[in-house]
Amino acid sequence: MNPEFRKITRDGLWDNNIVFSQSIGLCPLLAVTGTATNGLGMGLATVAVMVVCNVLVSWVRALIPPEIRIPIFVVLIAMVVTLVDMLMNAWLHEMHKVLGLFIPLIVTNCAILGRAEAYASRNPVAHAAMDGLMMGLGFTLALVVLGATREMLGAGTLFASARLLMGDSFAWLETVLIHDYRGFLLMALPPGGFLMLGFILAGKKMIDRKLAERRSRPVPIGETLAET
Repeated sequence: MNPEFRKITRDGLWDNNIVFSQSIGLCPLLAVTGTATNGLGMGLATVAVMVVCNVLVSWVRALIPPEIRIPIFVVLIAMVVTLVDMLMNAWLHEMHKVLGLFIPLIVTNCAILGRAEAYASRNPVAHAAMDGLMMGLGFTLALVVLGATREMLGAGTLFASARLLMGDSFAWLETVLIHDYRGFLLMALPPGGFLMLGFILAGKKMIDRKLAERRSRPVPIGETLAET
């Protein structure tokens, strides 16, 4: 893989993840992650918006005067979000009813405007599309991980109502982990989302620290000679 694309991939999924590292886009994160299915639906909608917006911004960047670039970026993002909202209403109507107002509110996700301004407006189309894809997938990863943990602890299920998002052929994803589970209401509410997000962020910090220690550890002389 191209080294630049490899760096974009690593930044989007882990090093500069929208949620795990930048801690932005938390409103939809906490509101819709009652289940992993809701998180996946919201994440995929955000991926589509970020990729198309980054491509459009990179494509027209030479034509936009710097003084008015931000209002134009906002208009482009609003147009793409409206299209995604209408398409989900037409083709994924049941999931659209579940996610409700949060689909149009993607336009207020500062991560989308931030990537358009910080990256897409300064790089070619291919790099901008890759950045939008990886940042969107990193955001989707955070939504699904948080939604799955909240759903397992709160309801004892995993990917409940997956058929609403992906059709009847994906009904096998709907799993009941604990039969006759009475539920844990706190995990279904936003405070439970805050608590679980804190645990996930702490886990990422610990993994990053372990990786940094491993990279800084001196290589034994025997291994160095063997490599040479």
